Amino acid sequence: MPNRLPFLRLAAVAGLLVAAAAAHAQASAPAPAASAPKLRTAADIVREAPDSAWRRPDPNDVLAMTLPSGIVWIELAPRFAPLHADNIRKLVAQHYFDGLAVVRVQDNFVAQWGDPAADDDDATKGRSLGDAKRTLAPEFFISDKGLKIARLKDKDVFAPVTGFVDGFPVAADPRTHRAWIAHCYGTIGAGRGMTVDSGSGAELYAVIGQSPRGLDLNIAPVARVLQGMELLSSLPRGGQNMGFYDKPEQNVKITKVERLADMPEAARPDVRVFRTDTPQWNEVIESRRNRKDAWYVHPAGAIDLCNITVPVKIEAKAPAN
Repeated sequence: MPNRLPFLRLAAVAGLLVAAAAAHAQASAPAPAASAPKLRTAADIVREAPDSAWRRPDPNDVLAMTLPSGIVWIELAPRFAPLHADNIRKLVAQHYFDGLAVVRVQDNFVAQWGDPAADDDDATKGRSLGDAKRTLAPEFFISDKGLKIARLKDKDVFAPVTGFVDGFPVAADPRTHRAWIAHCYGTIGAGRGMTVDSGSGAELYAVIGQSPRGLDLNIAPVARVLQGMELLSSLPRGGQNMGFYDKPEQNVKITKVERLADMPEAARPDVRVFRTDTPQWNEVIESRRNRKDAWYVHPAGAIDLCNITVPVKIEAKAPAN
């Protein structure tokens, strides 16, 4: 009978080798992956943010402009344009804008409103400004000294520094120590003539197209639209003369403009704006810079100042019991 011992020994050795290999493979195999954390979109961050991530603007600085199609909510910028903000408050208190009109809608540029009968060369024409001033010193920029800007990481074509202050998109140049509100979508400025001190806030415009940043430092941004941009951007476009309406009947009538502070408290809505000086805001920015939603194949890894929208909530008060 053949000797089976060598075969058995070889089989035993082979078995040990297989067992060792299996143990090595098990030891070197990656640990089971933990469940992937939920991707937090900007909407998630805003929805889950605490109350402290929101602010309530001064009701004296919040305006409601009523058009036939609805209300355009506006926040003045007294930090950047105190003279214009004060003048506009006076005009609103005097009901100056009530019954005036949107007179210009230029495609991919601005919607502009004011007194259709006003004449820069003849002060007797048009509606009286009452206690408000006809001209103001230019407020194209302020000093950046002591100004806390929530800075963006990404390079801007028009300024060395960009970011947000009080929810407004801001650009700055540390070399000249100038800071200013950038002309982004929804920025509101005070129209002026050829001289820099010819604006008063009686004629206003809102950017409704691609950001005309070339206007920065050449005109006074005085406010921004909080809510209701669609009501301005969807208006019929004007004619060949820079978007001004050719016929008076084309003008879009302004029913009224009032301050939030002047509304009856029981009917005054709760206006809240997402703060831009919090960790939650930083999360929103990073979420927008690096979109990881399932639809995005290639996150940009960068974002432009004027491609960021600051969230706003305007809610009617719950009726009293």
